[in-house]
Amino acid sequence: MPIIHIAIWTKDLEKMKDFYIKYFNCKPSKKYTNKKNSFESYFLDFNGETKIELMKKPTIVERDNDYTKQFIGIIHFAVSVGSHKSVCELTDKLKTDGYKVISEPRKTGDGYFESCILDPEGNIIEITI
Repeated sequence: MPIIHIAIWTKDLEKMKDFYIKYFNCKPSKKYTNKKNSFESYFLDFNGETKIELMKKPTIVERDNDYTKQFIGIIHFAVSVGSHKSVCELTDKLKTDGYKVISEPRKTGDGYFESCILDPEGNIIEITI
């Protein structure tokens, strides 16, 4: 069974949408707005079956998004960019553009080649082959 989408609450819906479009070539859906409960969202298509749903609602509270802590629950998601070179290039571009790289490109003990970065709101994205 494929994963259809992952949902992320966000403070700045447009900034997050633009980030994923710019760096991961996502295609956004039309913005959905429910005025009754002040809910807004976009689905971002990653060129396949899996999407991210970015959601915003004024009543959602922030959590401690300290990437150095370990906690129960989803900690990151991984995006395949196809090659070692692409992992390195995207990681360098994100670093140059001011985004936090929390692990440089490397081969992990379980055999993956990856790096990890933080999106504009501190969510961890693993960039892999």
